[in-house]
Amino acid sequence: MKDILKRELGLWKLRPVYVLAPLGAMLFCSLFFLTFFGKGAVQELPIAVVDNDNSSLTRNFIRQLDATELGKVIRYDDYSLAREAMQTGKVTAICVLPENMYSDVLAGRKPTASFYLNTMYYVGGMMSYKNILTMFNLSVGAVQRETMRAMGMAEDAIMAKIQPIVIDVHQIGNPTTDYNAYLSNILLPGLLELLTIIIVAYSLGTEIKYGTSEKLLEMSSGSIVKALTIKLIPYSIMFSVLGCTLVLVLYGPMGFHLDGSIWAMILNIVLMVLASEAFAVCIVALLPVCRLAVCISAFLGILAFSLSGFTVPLEQMPEFFRGMANMFPLRPYYNFYVQETIFASGFAGWWKEVLHYLVFFLAPLPLLPRLKNAFLYHNYRRD
Repeated sequence: MKDILKRELGLWKLRPVYVLAPLGAMLFCSLFFLTFFGKGAVQELPIAVVDNDNSSLTRNFIRQLDATELGKVIRYDDYSLAREAMQTGKVTAICVLPENMYSDVLAGRKPTASFYLNTMYYVGGMMSYKNILTMFNLSVGAVQRETMRAMGMAEDAIMAKIQPIVIDVHQIGNPTTDYNAYLSNILLPGLLELLTIIIVAYSLGTEIKYGTSEKLLEMSSGSIVKALTIKLIPYSIMFSVLGCTLVLVLYGPMGFHLDGSIWAMILNIVLMVLASEAFAVCIVALLPVCRLAVCISAFLGILAFSLSGFTVPLEQMPEFFRGMANMFPLRPYYNFYVQETIFASGFAGWWKEVLHYLVFFLAPLPLLPRLKNAFLYHNYRRD
């Protein structure tokens, strides 16, 4: 065992990519995402406003729109200039306030205000739409309130007319609508899964490529189970340490929502790392060519982000993709994460995910004879 471990650490020294690639990628992406979304929700989206009325009503509307955290008003005197700004990406939306808007409101003539959204940038366009629509609804409510006050109605009666149903919103798990908590909680563990699969697949693939796999089996007394187990110990330790550090940062200094136990989340990410290694072993056993194994590992690892269910609910996907999602370790990680961080359900909530991980651990067993033959007899082209 010591000889195999010493051999593997020697390979790390010869090929520092085994260590530098995952460490560098995790450090860079963690700093990037955690600082890029540092403000939490989207703020100060540029919104162009063309005020053709310039009345007290429209000026107040513009001030209120600019005062929101989400919007930053940029005024234009002409619609063509605002349209040019949208086409060049300087603004996410255009709001056009018509002439005689205030007088039409007072006369009950229902003026039409228009706004245009750049939905090529989906998040920016939809958030601008929500912001503008909210401000218009508030402006309409303010006009109605002043009109009813002038008619002598009581304040309670006025509010009952303007807002007959009061909406009480509870955003479970992310009450501040923090994009950082929403995305980084899955993107960064997903990146760890991707790196684990690629590095382990590359490590096993190079054994075959450079003809060193026979020596590895010889040192393991011909046991492929022993060879893989000992060879992967350093990788398990390295990626588990990276995962535990990530969990401690996310739910420690970053203060992400966690109703359950931090130890459960550490268990979750360690199980995901081990399942990702087993996934990589399956890929190499099925495709015992280094180049193909690494390419397929990268492709499937990236596909796991889309099929984990954190952006689009898995229940809304076609049945084929629902079944395919369970092939990736990121799926049980996400389900475990939801049960522990949001609902704090403990073992009763995520025991099925532990069984899901167990399937990943057992999956390589039927493929080990094929991998052993590849280690011994595969004629790898070296040209």
